[in-house]
Amino acid sequence: MTRDWLIGLAVAAACVIAGWLTLIVLARRLPPGVLRDLAAFIPDCVTTVRRLRADPRVPRRAKVAIVIAGIWVASPIDLIPEFIPVIGPLDDIVVVAIALRYAGRQVPRDVILAAWPGETRLIERLLGPPKPPPGTPPV
Repeated sequence: MTRDWLIGLAVAAACVIAGWLTLIVLARRLPPGVLRDLAAFIPDCVTTVRRLRADPRVPRRAKVAIVIAGIWVASPIDLIPEFIPVIGPLDDIVVVAIALRYAGRQVPRDVILAAWPGETRLIERLLGPPKPPPGTPPV
């Protein structure tokens, strides 16, 4: 019984890793555009999560949100199975996007931008427009 459970867990982990590898290969082979950005999003998010988790300037609440998003991405349990082409990683993308947007409200923007390994325009679009400095009159 335990052996069957371990085999199932190993198969699930292999499917997740295969999905990640597929995204990495797609990200490198696709021409520039939306599909390439989507394929590179999860690997860039994983790198960003690792970097922000280790950064002392990130508050604990933001680290918790980021770690939960990282666990969600690594988890073999998904709302949409990873092996479904194109839409498989969408639930991961949504969870990570929500966590990064939340962290973006807690962490200085330059810290997140420095942690992001991909194209800056993607993370800037996710974070939204920068907040004006305190005391600046609204435009």
